[in-house]
Amino acid sequence: MAELNAWDSFYVIVGSAAGALVGLQFVVMTLIAERPPVRALEAGSAFSTPTVMHFSSVLLLSAILRAPWAGILPAAGLWGLLGFAGATYSAIVARRMHLLRGVYRPVLEDWSFHVFVPFAGYALLALCALAAPVHARGALFGVGAAALLLLFSGIHNSWDAVSYLTYVQRAKRKDEG
Repeated sequence: MAELNAWDSFYVIVGSAAGALVGLQFVVMTLIAERPPVRALEAGSAFSTPTVMHFSSVLLLSAILRAPWAGILPAAGLWGLLGFAGATYSAIVARRMHLLRGVYRPVLEDWSFHVFVPFAGYALLALCALAAPVHARGALFGVGAAALLLLFSGIHNSWDAVSYLTYVQRAKRKDEG
């Protein structure tokens, strides 16, 4: 479909970035695994795992949109499923973050980039899937915006996690040791 062809370069760039960032996240987590902070498993399921999931979603979305579909409907159905699953996952992440309140109290920035922004991206995907049969061009712009929301929230979350573990946890260890 001609409408999808116009987006080729965009999804090559965004998909490549997401794939590289997934790999980088694994490298960083491996390097800090030597001395994990208290309740690292719970924190990982609330903060690190969702970041990898958002990057992976962007990678999957890029693959879906690069496939040679005859029309937009098959792609829209798949990105709609991804949007619905991701929105549901965002609710699970919100619950996990809430359960951490005894150890760490998430601030507005945490809620924004770990729950609200990804939820908005996934909800936008689901809504664009519904709009695609009638407004393919507008739906594709919405899907592009959703991909960027997920990619940028993942970048923010990765940086935030590395900064926290590097500066806050390192300072705590120095004080203890």
